[in-house]
Parts: sequence; C-alpha cells; structure tokens
Amino acid sequence: MISKRTILRALLAAGVAPLAGAARAQAFPTRPIRVIVPFAAGTPNDVVARLVADGLGARLGQSVVVDNRPSAGALIGTRAAAAAEPDGYTLLLNSSSLFVAPAMYKDRSFDPLKSFVPVANLVWASWLMVITGSVPAQTLAEFVAYAKAHPGKLGFAYIPGTAPQLVGEWLKVKAGMDVTSVAYRGGPQVLADMMAGRVHLYIAPATTLVALIEQGKFRPIAYFNAQRSPQFPQVPTMIESGFPELALGYWVGLLAPAGTPRAIVERLNGEVNAVLRAPAMVERLHKLGLEGRPGSPEDFAAFLNEEMPKWVDIVKVSGVKGE
Repeated sequence: MISKRTILRALLAAGVAPLAGAARAQAFPTRPIRVIVPFAAGTPNDVVARLVADGLGARLGQSVVVDNRPSAGALIGTRAAAAAEPDGYTLLLNSSSLFVAPAMYKDRSFDPLKSFVPVANLVWASWLMVITGSVPAQTLAEFVAYAKAHPGKLGFAYIPGTAPQLVGEWLKVKAGMDVTSVAYRGGPQVLADMMAGRVHLYIAPATTLVALIEQGKFRPIAYFNAQRSPQFPQVPTMIESGFPELALGYWVGLLAPAGTPRAIVERLNGEVNAVLRAPAMVERLHKLGLEGRPGSPEDFAAFLNEEMPKWVDIVKVSGVKGE
C-alpha cells in the first residue's frame, strides 16, 4: 500500500502540492494537534511545550496535546515524529538533543536537518555550571585545580543523551580532570543527590537552578553565554573561564515532518510567534529565566544549520557514545 507520505512527496515533485497545501492551510486545523516531546514530564523542555501548547490551542481553536516520549538520547520520540504524516497534526519539540543523539548513538533513522521542517524557534536560555558547597571553589579554574588534586573523588551528574552531558565530558577531556560521571534518569534525582553530597557537579538551564542557588544549596561557577548573567553577574562566562568553545545556550524549537505543506508551516509559525509575543507569555517566560525567540521558519533553519556542526564536534571530542 502506498502511504500518504509517499503520495505527498510525489505531488511535491510534480508541483501540485503547493496548491493543495494552500487550500488545506485555510481549513487547518480541523482536529487536535499532537506535539511529541521526547523528554520526561516536568523537565524544562516539557514546561516550555505545555506553555506554548496552551497558547497555540487557544489561538487555533483546537486542542494541542503534549505527548511525552522520554528515552535515552530523545531518540524514540524524534524517530516517531520523523515518520509521522506531514500534515501539520504531528509536531516535534526538541532542543540540542536533535543533534546530540544521532551523533552519540550513530543513529541513521532520521537526519536532524533533512527529516524535519523548522517551524519556530521558541525560547533561549543559558546553562549554569554549579557545584556543591563541599567543594572549595569559587570559579571554574579553582574547580579544575581541586579536581586534579583529588582525582576520582568528585562526581559529575548528567542525564544520558543530553547536551549538558556532552559539554561536561568535553570539559573533562580538555581540562584533564579525573571526575566520575554518574548517569541519572531525570533532573529531580540529580538535585536530590547534589544536595546530599553524592555528586558534586551539574550543568543545567539556569531556570532550574535559580531557587537552589538563592537558598545557598549550590554555588554557580560558570555561565554558558557570551555575556554574564543578569541574575548572577558575579559568575564568569565560559569565555572568561578559558573555554570559548562552550559559549553555547539552551534552546527549544518546534519542527514538523519533512514534506509538511509550506502554508501550514507558515500558519503555525505565525500563531506561535503571536503566543510568544503576548505580554502574559513574555512575563511567564521571564520568571522562568527564558527569553522568547519569535522569528520566521528561515531564521530557525539558519540557526539549526549553525548549531549542528558545533554539537557534532563536541560529541567527537568528548568521546561519548550511546549505549
């Protein structure tokens, strides 16, 4: 049996699909939209997904359902989205894992750039590197020196298949640190063990760490951005710390399966941008330490093309491979 996806691709090649896509976009959507989120509920990506889904559903007049499919490397959900019908009713919310997972796991079931159509870049934030109070360091340089003086005594907490795992392993290689890497299923378990002193180093979006830092539970020692954090101006950037390659950031974006009609992509992009620009959404994102990134599908595509080689190189240097 010939799938709808195959027929649509044939129509695209024949130049027929644009007309059909425009007509379909006028009526779109006529049923609920599913957003596949290959991360666990409660994670920063999931929080962003639910905020945007609520606003998008209100504007479109249809339910926008968040479908969590967590897995090592976010591969299961991403594969499912790549294989979905390109009709605008299945979308993918992803972040740096879009590039990290295929490089780590040598997965060829989808191409991060060719299997998807960029719809909209949603938010941007930066990571913080934090340590426990038991480690006598105020800066990344001091932490590196302490780790070298105590080989194998410190623990680096990470969630497999995520960008912070790769960044941390890259740093260990470049700095020559003997720090034990400890895998966790999710952020809440990491935070609990950090506070208990079982692990000592963690990298995460600043939004998830602000309260614990303000309570004195963790100490920030480096900020992953070109400029210092307004919330923590005393914390040096990775550039100031001697690692300009790690002037990266935490982003979340929305994608659709390749072949999704252009008119539907543009409709979704316009509605998502309206959601991000709404004053109430701007305020909610600000409280979470996030910045909305409204823009065109072309803007997001250009951003993704710049991001991919960075992460492929980081994976290579880190030596991390998926299991």
